Amino acid sequence: MIHVRFPDQDTEERAIGFLAGRFSFKSFEDGTTLVPEAALGAMASEGITFTVAGPAAYEQAVGTNFCFH
Repeated sequence: MIHVRFPDQDTEERAIGFLAGRFSFKSFEDGTTLVPEAALGAMASEGITFTVAGPAAYEQAVGTNFCFH
């Protein structure tokens, strides 16, 4: 799982809409979103701009608070 950041709220909302139903993810209050590595290429293909903030800590990657759609 990878932490990503979006440049603005509109892009984040677009990304969340895209991710829902395709990938598991979790958004954090610090502005990062945790996504599986496979989601990176998919978001890029959709023209969604993001910055990779780094890999998730083990505790975050195995958490049970992911959105599954």
